[in-house]
Amino acid sequence: MDSCCQISTEKPATPSQCPNCHQKGKSIQLITLKAMLQPTALETIHPEMTYNFCNNAFCGVVYFSDEQTFGKDMLKVSVFQKDDALDVPVCYCFGWTRERLIQAVQQNQRPIDHIREQVQANRCGCEVNNPQGACCLGNINTFIRSLDKR
Repeated sequence: MDSCCQISTEKPATPSQCPNCHQKGKSIQLITLKAMLQPTALETIHPEMTYNFCNNAFCGVVYFSDEQTFGKDMLKVSVFQKDDALDVPVCYCFGWTRERLIQAVQQNQRPIDHIREQVQANRCGCEVNNPQGACCLGNINTFIRSLDKR
């Protein structure tokens, strides 16, 4: 299995648009959908279809295909991009919530270094832990930079 945080050399497929907000989505692996959906929603997926992730914070849709959508209420976890609560993970693999990141930054710690070490040690499992199905390092960096601007 490839590391979830490795940069792919494959050309990504053209993303589809979310049927709710019309924002372009990011294609996700089927394993992510299977890991994130509650059992009743999981029973309705079409494994042969391509699913996408909608990261629009104001849209209730998390995953979509040409024929189907899954909202926030159909997932096992809260989605960082769609829930601004302090207890929502920014890094799902290693339990870094907004609150924990804020505390670490206030204590002059470097949480991004800790997370990078774990990623480099091949300990992340973003494809099954993170609803976006991809590495969280970009989200971590963006969130920490937003703290610096406060």
